[in-house]
Amino acid sequence: MSTDVWDPFGTLRRVLWIGGGQWAGKSTVARLLAVRYGLTAYHYDYHDARGHNDRRIARRVALGRPPEGPDLEQVWVDTTPADMAEETLAGFPVRFEWALDDLRALVSGRPVIAEGWGLRPELVAQIAGSLGQMVVMVPAPAFRDRQLRELSRTAFGHEVSDPARAQRNRLERDRLVAEDAVRSARRLGIRVIEVDGSQDAATVADLVADHFRPYLPPPEVHDGMS
Repeated sequence: MSTDVWDPFGTLRRVLWIGGGQWAGKSTVARLLAVRYGLTAYHYDYHDARGHNDRRIARRVALGRPPEGPDLEQVWVDTTPADMAEETLAGFPVRFEWALDDLRALVSGRPVIAEGWGLRPELVAQIAGSLGQMVVMVPAPAFRDRQLRELSRTAFGHEVSDPARAQRNRLERDRLVAEDAVRSARRLGIRVIEVDGSQDAATVADLVADHFRPYLPPPEVHDGMS
């Protein structure tokens, strides 16, 4: 970890990072490991969508853009997946700094496990104590299709003129962003796990735990009592 990274409580150097693509089960694995090992879980998507909006508005204003953000039609329909992926990747470094501010405020006797697609390998590599403290999870096409069928957050409604096109754009953008994460991880020597749906979430969590074993405390024992 770079010595010039502000880390007032020593939290960042101990974070365990799960990055990668959307639809890979990162949140589920992080929650399972948090319970199993008594870790603090940080969900990037949740904080980015709910806790960073003031910063997002301020950044738009600073860039001379409307504070209310772009029209949904422009974001999801009147665009291409390649342009969407390029814009998403360009915004990740700024959003990563916001996530680091959240993480800096946490104090825990055990590591924090942070998951999210914005936790990019090339960004984490600059601050992690070891590249072994990160794993990248990406979905195989069949598993992504299953997530699409089962997760309610995937559907577009009447807020756009062409929900089917918006959905296709979104899925292709997600694929491109995931591919970029894999390329970055492999270039840096960070482990990539492709989730194909053949193993349940607990088994995938076991794989991730084995990878993080040198940094994990002993599992917590739960006796079933409330």
